[in-house]
Amino acid sequence: MLTAEPIFLTAEIREIEHLITLLPTPPRLMEKAGLAAAQIVRDQLHKNPNYHILVLAGPGNNGGDAFVVARHMKEWGNAVTVVFNGDLNRVPPDAKQAIQAWLDIGGEVLADIPDGDQNWDTVIDGLFGIGLDQSRGRPIEGKYREWVDTVNRMNAPIVSLDIPSGLGSDDGCIYGTAIRATTTVTFIGLKPGLFTNFGPECCGTIVLRDLNILLPSPPEPHVWLLNQNLAQSLLPPPRPVNSHKGSFGNVAILGGSTGMVGAALLAGRTALYLGAGRVYLGLLAESVPPVDFSQPELMLRHPSELFTLESLNCLIIGPGLGQSKEALSWLEHALNDEHVLVLDADALNLIAQHQHLAQRLSQRNASTILTPHPAEAARLLYTDTATVQNDRMNAAYQISQQFNCHIVLKGAGSICCFPEGKRFLNTSGNPGLSTAGTGDVLTGIIGALIAQDLNPRQALMLAVYLHGAAADHLLQQNQGPLGMVASEIINMARLLLNKWIYQKKKTLS
Repeated sequence: MLTAEPIFLTAEIREIEHLITLLPTPPRLMEKAGLAAAQIVRDQLHKNPNYHILVLAGPGNNGGDAFVVARHMKEWGNAVTVVFNGDLNRVPPDAKQAIQAWLDIGGEVLADIPDGDQNWDTVIDGLFGIGLDQSRGRPIEGKYREWVDTVNRMNAPIVSLDIPSGLGSDDGCIYGTAIRATTTVTFIGLKPGLFTNFGPECCGTIVLRDLNILLPSPPEPHVWLLNQNLAQSLLPPPRPVNSHKGSFGNVAILGGSTGMVGAALLAGRTALYLGAGRVYLGLLAESVPPVDFSQPELMLRHPSELFTLESLNCLIIGPGLGQSKEALSWLEHALNDEHVLVLDADALNLIAQHQHLAQRLSQRNASTILTPHPAEAARLLYTDTATVQNDRMNAAYQISQQFNCHIVLKGAGSICCFPEGKRFLNTSGNPGLSTAGTGDVLTGIIGALIAQDLNPRQALMLAVYLHGAAADHLLQQNQGPLGMVASEIINMARLLLNKWIYQKKKTLS
């Protein structure tokens, strides 16, 4: 597997910063960060001087970074206005030096954003960095809130330093209000809040500047980025010419109660289109047709027959399952089965309602994948959706630990988590996925990849990224997310998977 790009929690970034101070010759982090950000701003302005730049500087080290950016931009010939509302005598030592360096070149400090319709070419957001989070309980309010709201209404690019002000570094929550940046220049390492919850909405383009920090023993990360490079390192190999349907595995899907047969059909068709050799459906509806006439390749069976199939690679239970006594009985049967399970939708709701199912799930020897959305995750954790969303990283970890399973917590910046605690933050997907049936498509992709001999961990990560990437391609094709439907994603995911596998083959040959 390709080495994944690490993501660091706030505590881990603080540990890195502390270890830097212990180096024989510690680098001046603020100077390095400010210069790196200034160079990016200059490049965005095509290296031409005489631009009007507004800099918002906060009372901490993030504000110090902003003063360094301001100094460089002024030295390069731009008109720079710095706004600062803190107490100059109470700022951290490094920030105080940055402020003095700004004043030494003739820079001025204003107490408020100038009135009138200024045509700013760029706004630099250096109000609050990674310290503004849930644990410290500091929502943006008062004058700072006014500034954030004013800047968000401006028709100017906004460059945030480290993280958009008001966005939680670990959780992606908004504390009071938050900057909607065009570009976020983040320092030392990536942060979870950039990619999950409200992060994708607030950050714009994310640019990492690690500041060339080399530590002899850096802290071990627990979170990594799930991007296209990592996803494409997980691909199944090209198919050999001498192959047959038995070469690519068998997937069984149990669900489709009365009124919800479509969910099981979506999952089944997805598994077929994404490469499973055979796909069986066990439908619970009262009246089940002998064949799916629009997709006759699907093999319809009585639910009991799914447990007697030979060489079954994966059993999916949940799409359209319902919560009847029959559904409960078949779920109990599945949890006692030794096949790899993918549990979704009402399978998760039933587990949340019945303690004996939850206990059996946690005791399984075979691998299990759970695919909850935030409301289902809340039920599994006996809490509410807001609590899950306010700490998505921890919610995913708790479910994985509690049930000894692989999990994807769906939503903006879906989180894949594994029993040993490793988490991967997905970077694909868009609001077009916010429609019925897309979760069923995801479970079908997971099942298809397991059938093609990917292990459950690999299948989960590749499926999550591919599912979002298919939606991203449809977003471009449709000029927006409106009206995207789940069945469209199936064909696009198939196209991308083939493209990735066979482009990779050409590259290697």
